[in-house]
Formats: sequence, C-alpha cells, structure tokens
Amino acid sequence: MTLTEALTQLESFGNETMRLHNVKYGAGENQFGVKMGDIRALAKKIKTDHSLALALWDTENIDARFLAILIIVPNKLSHEELNRLVKSERFVHVADWLYNYVIKNYPDNEPLRYEWMKSADVMCARAGWSLTSGCISRTPELIDIPGVLDRIESEMAGAAPEVQWTMNSTLANIGIRFSEYRERALAIGETLGIFRDYPVSKGCTSPFAPIWINEMVRRQG
Repeated sequence: MTLTEALTQLESFGNETMRLHNVKYGAGENQFGVKMGDIRALAKKIKTDHSLALALWDTENIDARFLAILIIVPNKLSHEELNRLVKSERFVHVADWLYNYVIKNYPDNEPLRYEWMKSADVMCARAGWSLTSGCISRTPELIDIPGVLDRIESEMAGAAPEVQWTMNSTLANIGIRFSEYRERALAIGETLGIFRDYPVSKGCTSPFAPIWINEMVRRQG
C-alpha cells in the first residue's frame, strides 16, 4: 500500500465524534478522527511495512501515526530514529501507543531509559519513566529503587503533567511490588498529593498512589 492509499483509507474512516474526542484530550487539528477499531483493521490488512510506517509518521497526522505504530518494525529503528519519534509527538495517546507497541519491545531500550531519565524534553522524560515503571515490574534488579524514590520525592511536584503521570505509575509500582519500600512510597504519595482528586469512573481505581497501592495490595491478599 502506498502512502497516498493509506491516507485515503484513513480519511474515508473519519468520524467527527472521534475527532472531537481527540481534540478534547489534547490532539491537534491534523487528524481525521478514525476509530481505533478501524485503524487496527487497516493495520491488519497492511501487516508490517517499515518504510510506509515512517512515511505515515512524517505526515504528523494523528491517525497516520497510530497506524504507523502498528506496522513499524521496532528492531529496524536506530536509537536516533526512536529519539526523533518520541520528541516529535505531544499527544499523549499516541505517545503511549508508541511506548506500548514500539519502545517497550525495542531490543536495546536500556541505554535509552538512562538517557531519557535525564532529558529535559517532556516526552522523552515521560518515556523514560514509563520504561522505569516497566523495569520495576519485569527487571527490578536494574533499578536503584531508593534513588528512584528520591527523584520522585524531589521532582514530581514540579514535573510537567505528562511526566507526572508516568512518575506516579513508577511510584505506585514500587509500593505495590516491594513491601520494604511500601511505607515510603505511601508517604511520598500522601505528601505530594498528586492525583488525590483525580475523577474516576465508578468501579475504577484512583490513580492517587496511596489508594492505588493499597487497593492492589488488598487484591493480592
């Protein structure tokens, strides 16, 4: 499939309700408003096409970038290319897809985690904290947990909202998974108070770290 054909397909799926939904949550006007199911169906039709994925990304169209993420080949990306992708997107929904489908599966993401954890770029920092939260779950031996808690305690209140979200996820993961650090994680969450009043739907768990930690520990018995 060519770039023109892919964009034409995406445009034909455009949905005004979806477009307005995206705008509400921070997307720009360069989008068609395609439902996720239609994007996934088109990606399934294309399968993988690394060159097309990069061309789609460069359009800066939100729907094209969602599609690009699903058809890209992560291990064909250089560190420089992945850095470029991360820095060039500010809509957090796309950024989170990029993390879940590409960055998390990238074969050599540990050097990037170290780099991004020190980055002044908001989206790089967000991705770095996402990788750190993932390491807490999968490879905690790579993490200096007391050092990470120190950073969260001193930096999270002044961090950009996009970064606060993944820092908070890291804090909660530490408190849930490591009983020896739970008391400190709870205390940090209570002191900072970030997401204390975050609105949640009925039946969902609050992202406020103390509530999140205590609820997940309770479920684990």
